[in-house]
Parts: sequence; C-alpha cells; structure tokens
Amino acid sequence: MPRYDYRCRACGSTFEVSRPMINASDPAPCPEGHDDTVKLLSTVAVTGTSRGTAPPPKPAGGGCCGGGCCS
Repeated sequence: MPRYDYRCRACGSTFEVSRPMINASDPAPCPEGHDDTVKLLSTVAVTGTSRGTAPPPKPAGGGCCGGGCCS
C-alpha cells in the first residue's frame, strides 16, 4: 500500500499515511489532532527493473556521432 507524506500547517509536524491510491487525495489529520494538513510531493528513486532482472544492455556504437558516420 502506498505511503503519502503530509505536513500539519498548525504545528509543523510531518507524518506518513498508508492508504490505497484511490484515497490519496483524502484529508489526513495530523497525529496531534489538527485538521489543517497538506499532502507533500514525494520523490521516488527507481533503479533497475522489476523482479530483480538486469536492465537491457546499451547499444554499441554510440549512434551517428559515435558510430563514425559524421564527416
């Protein structure tokens, strides 16, 4: 289940909420009980591919400028 980060405008605390994606826009009260919260943008780092497979190999030659076709 995805986790979403929120910040409370009243007390300034940040917190996470796990919920289904369909409920991502629903309001989330802070742990201190305040209702004035805002959902934060999260950054996600993704590397490789799923299921532990290696990424496909890069093509050799480097394209036109690396392949010797430019004059």
